Amino acid sequence: MRALNILERISQLLNRVGAVIAVLLIIYMLGHILLEIALRLFGHSTFILDEYIGYAVATMSFLGLPYVLEKGGLIRVSLLLERFPETRRWPLELFSSLVTAGCFVWLSTFWFQNVLRSYSRGTVSETMAETPIWLPESAILVGMWLISITLLVRALKIMALRSGYSSSVN
Repeated sequence: MRALNILERISQLLNRVGAVIAVLLIIYMLGHILLEIALRLFGHSTFILDEYIGYAVATMSFLGLPYVLEKGGLIRVSLLLERFPETRRWPLELFSSLVTAGCFVWLSTFWFQNVLRSYSRGTVSETMAETPIWLPESAILVGMWLISITLLVRALKIMALRSGYSSSVN
């Protein structure tokens, strides 16, 4: 149980770092949009607003998701879950956590191959900025790994606590 607590704390720390980066990206997006508005008042532009805001939204979403899951902030459809007493919900919680973690691990293996391919080929965006595509792809990959770790830690916690596990407190 001690090892699980250490693993959970590491996961929580990584999730907080991801959440802080997500918040900083929101602040960046606000600043970039305001800068673009001001520049356009004078007939100028950064010419990269759409591209970089798109990268920031994708990165923010994937880096913020693990923290939201950890805090129980995701919308849950619990029609089936509510039919069971709370002490008997753990098998369904375990199943959903493992299946979702499996999906994210599976997707991240393909995404990792894509990042490696973009890096090895030197693929850049088709805009003036010519951003190396592996950079935003890598940020999304990190988010996929974080959500996978969070779900696996959640599954381990469910297995350890079984009927004592409460889905309302992650």
